[in-house]
Amino acid sequence: MSSVRKTETIPQWKQEEVDELVEFIDSFNSVGIVGVAGIPSRQLQAMRRELHGSADVRMSRNTLTVRALEEVNDGVEELTQYVSGQVALIGTNDNPFGLFKQLEASKTPAPINAGEVAPNDVVIPEGDTGVDPGPFVGELQTIGAAARIQDGSIMVTEDSKVLEEGEVVDDDLANVLTELGIEPKEVGLDLKGVYSDGVLFEPDELEIDVDEYEADIRSAAAAARNLSINAAYPTAATAGSLLAKASGEAKSVGLFAEIESPDVVPDLIGKADAQLRSLAAQIDDEEALPEELQGVEAAPAPETDDADEEEQAEEEDDTDDAEADEAADDADDDDGDDGGEGLGAMFG
Repeated sequence: MSSVRKTETIPQWKQEEVDELVEFIDSFNSVGIVGVAGIPSRQLQAMRRELHGSADVRMSRNTLTVRALEEVNDGVEELTQYVSGQVALIGTNDNPFGLFKQLEASKTPAPINAGEVAPNDVVIPEGDTGVDPGPFVGELQTIGAAARIQDGSIMVTEDSKVLEEGEVVDDDLANVLTELGIEPKEVGLDLKGVYSDGVLFEPDELEIDVDEYEADIRSAAAAARNLSINAAYPTAATAGSLLAKASGEAKSVGLFAEIESPDVVPDLIGKADAQLRSLAAQIDDEEALPEELQGVEAAPAPETDDADEEEQAEEEDDTDDAEADEAADDADDDDGDDGGEGLGAMFG
């Protein structure tokens, strides 16, 4: 058996349109499908002007758009699943996340008409409607709003949800919303999907919280910095902190070992003075003390810089805390065991 392959022929003007669409698709790094249903012509033209320079919108028949996407292939044909209803091609050299953010920012509030499906819950807010007493209070109550006449005006006494997302707006609700100037829907180019660098993105993948994303990056960078410091792994970002940490540790060793280094001597003197004051404060018989030590009080604990503590807390993790505790224990041992010997050397 033999089969005859039928070749579909299309009018010249359609082929030219497809060729132009193919050229449009090939000229951008990112290509998507946007919904344009319900957008007035004037507003659509304003949106296209607003996007000029960053993105371009091309409208055509859906059948020709599908044909163009299939001719380009290279994965972009995956966008054909979104070509239904009133849609258009959109192309940009920006990344998909930037495109989505720009399209969302360009949306504007608009009134909703009877027969339309509510895109979200419709709520009439609490407060003065600004409408004089009259039949309108009954209209509000009919659609489910908590309303009454108060102080010579019609008041909504509490936030009232009068329609849930997905429900159809009826004439009564449409009239009330128009009277109150409530515009419960947004009008704009609705991104259905976008293909970029071999990846197909949908809106829920592009809708990210930039502030939260930035906070996550900052947190990850801080954790990496702490790891580098605690592992003593020098990098351009941590070399300064590592040197400061090493200097502090070396100084602690010098104090513990009572090494008379020029950098340590002032702290050794301070440490000896604190030990001497502490010992003198524990002797009840002041007559047994030299005159200059009578009535002396123990040296106050050294003050710490809160800012330094916060910075150190950000840079060091629990490992550093453990090291600090160990150093503190060593210092206490030093006070108890070596303090007497140090004083003996001073008075001997």
